[in-house]
Amino acid sequence: MTTSKKEPNPILLWFRKDLRLDDNHALHAAATSGRPVIPVYIREAEASECGPLGAAQAWWLHHSLAALQEALDALASKLILRQGDAQTVLEKLLAETDAEAVVWNRRYDPAGIAVDTRVKKALRDKGIEANSFAGQLLHEPTRLRTGTGNHYKTYTPFWRALEHSCEPPFPIEAPEKLLAPRHWPQSDSLDSWSLPPTRPNWASAFAEMWVPGEASAHEKLEDFIDGAIDGYAVGRDFPDKPATSLLSPHLALGEISPARIWHATRGLAGKIPADNIVRFRKELAWREFCYHQLFHFPKLGSANWNDRYDDFPWHADARLFDSWRRGQTGYPIVDAGMRQLWRHGWMHNRVRMITASFLIKDLLIDWREGEAWFRDTLVDADPAANAANWQWVAGSGADASPFFRIFNPVLQGEKFDPDGGYVRAFVPELAELDSKYIHRPFEAPDDVLRRAGIELGKHYPRPIVDHAVARQRALAAHASLKGDE
Repeated sequence: MTTSKKEPNPILLWFRKDLRLDDNHALHAAATSGRPVIPVYIREAEASECGPLGAAQAWWLHHSLAALQEALDALASKLILRQGDAQTVLEKLLAETDAEAVVWNRRYDPAGIAVDTRVKKALRDKGIEANSFAGQLLHEPTRLRTGTGNHYKTYTPFWRALEHSCEPPFPIEAPEKLLAPRHWPQSDSLDSWSLPPTRPNWASAFAEMWVPGEASAHEKLEDFIDGAIDGYAVGRDFPDKPATSLLSPHLALGEISPARIWHATRGLAGKIPADNIVRFRKELAWREFCYHQLFHFPKLGSANWNDRYDDFPWHADARLFDSWRRGQTGYPIVDAGMRQLWRHGWMHNRVRMITASFLIKDLLIDWREGEAWFRDTLVDADPAANAANWQWVAGSGADASPFFRIFNPVLQGEKFDPDGGYVRAFVPELAELDSKYIHRPFEAPDDVLRRAGIELGKHYPRPIVDHAVARQRALAAHASLKGDE
């Protein structure tokens, strides 16, 4: 007489902003558990930060989920799509599949933490095994502490602590197979979620620059390590140069892990100047610092870290904000950045600082207005980095740039886009303008403008503010705050 061995009950693998097979600790735990694995992605209703932060990232999410589905198909697995309250969806799937465990990788934004805490307690109260794993950051945000046991409020000591702590663990390779359940639960159709825009399809040009998915992320990393990282320390500031990694949107939805990126920089010492490696690693560390801030100050996206700025005299002006948003300010480097954002869902980091400074300090418009626009239009929108970087420019954040550091958009353009290549690419009406005036068309003689086919006020706007006047107004506004030195 023979007895058949009972197949173990399945385990649910809950994907979130970790849409990858490589270096996925929850996936590794599920794959090595000996249980059939049911991967699931939930379009959550609880809070916007649990999913794509805006419309541009929703476009990315659609294509990223499609890529993940293909990758799982290659492992003879599937991705189950559901939508609704995370706890309700998981409990329904547990009942449908007889699964006895759920695993996921941790989130560190306030909305995600709140959901995950509630879900884990509810599942464990019902006797369901529920486990979460690290891996979305180089270090858990509770790990790095000052000598007095507090969280870090300035970046440089945070970087030193991260640099001198033990190296992040080596990334885990993707599994070669996943055990499938006998019966798959039903799944939503990805197309039924209508994530990409259609009428109008304002994201039509995104594909000129981006291929979402884990495979593309690894290709970008390999290309960067083989090329642009050598010269990164200087080249990263010039928007017309292909000198950055372009990994930020892949990181934002977890198509590649920070540990995998960090690991790729190991072994480069001696092959390229060390300042390039350090500068790139510091960008990863800045992302960590942003999450360190968000974890310890959950209102980072809506409230000033430094409450002294709560009384700042902002000027709400819908007309000026719209000119900034559409790239019609009359300052070419600002307009190029805002148009690049709309065209490709992304903006070069140096230009992000210039455009943010212009909105906050030249126009005196609340940083939260800019944060909300970037959140909706960036494919790499990130709840920690977006908020922290806007507060950094505004002077209200942790270890922020001093408010009196007001970027001159003309000088910034001339310094970092000296030949005007970036401006010509995104502000085509200025393409024929002499390089001497490409960043100051409002100073060009009439004959120079005529030769370039430009009539100011018709083909390209005159400046919506005088920067010198606006700078003095901003400094006066800052001086009005209590305790200003």
